[in-house]
Amino acid sequence: MDTFGLKIIASDGVFYEGRCRKLVIPAADGEKGIMANHENMVIAIVIGTARMEIEEGKWVDIALGRGFAEVVNNRVTLLVDTAEKPEEIDVRHAKEQKERAEEKLRQKQSIQEYYHTQASLARAMNRLKVSQGKRWNL
Repeated sequence: MDTFGLKIIASDGVFYEGRCRKLVIPAADGEKGIMANHENMVIAIVIGTARMEIEEGKWVDIALGRGFAEVVNNRVTLLVDTAEKPEEIDVRHAKEQKERAEEKLRQKQSIQEYYHTQASLARAMNRLKVSQGKRWNL
């Protein structure tokens, strides 16, 4: 099967650079799958779990923050706030973040603070989900 070039850049540096067989990313209107020779496009990425198949049957889950993906000439570039592998996630810290965000949601906040807290809760819950190590077989 064909592959494409994939580069994932998070705010703290290059997370991954290499070849990929398939990529599934979280988008505002649902998950988007990308394979070799995909049509050129730009996709908004939301907080969620991305899955990439580097070798036949070997899927890797990634906890992604917001950003966007650019698909051009059989190369995909993801620019995201955060990107973490399951083994890199500090579960205790993620649980604390989740609890803090849930408590803040129970308090009176401005609209801006409310959306910021919702985003913090979504990030924490996504990190916990990815850290559970659920593997996907597509």
